Amino acid sequence: MGMGKEFKTFITRGNMMDLAVGVIVGGAFNGIITSFVNNIIMPVISLFTGKIDFENLFVALDGNKYATLAEAQEAGTSVLAYGSFITAIINFVILALVVFFLVKGVNKLKESTAKKEEPAAPTTKICPFCKSEIDITATRCPHCTSELPEEEATT
Repeated sequence: MGMGKEFKTFITRGNMMDLAVGVIVGGAFNGIITSFVNNIIMPVISLFTGKIDFENLFVALDGNKYATLAEAQEAGTSVLAYGSFITAIINFVILALVVFFLVKGVNKLKESTAKKEEPAAPTTKICPFCKSEIDITATRCPHCTSELPEEEATT
């Protein structure tokens, strides 16, 4: 099989399409989580940390002092933007929690809607004379030809 055909088979597989949809939805969902963290969580956290703006926590590597991260970046200096890193960690933790609870809910839903399989009724029994396995409806053992007692034939 040529590489082109092999790639076509790979790309058109059902799992690949599911993965593509998952990545697209995940990217959109990441935007929602990022907005939630930046616009709701971080302002609340800043209230408890003395109104610290995490986005402006940085160290300019040229040794100069800048009022904001944007000002340092405009000046073209290299910066260690550790506040943005802290925000990214919070984004990740919240996203992971949401995905965890989503998967947990889906698993619980699958579990509750799944049919409970009842054990199948036995289809065989053991001959009391020769101990061979025989059909449950047999009245005579095909191995030893013994006639089975009536109670044995019905159980």
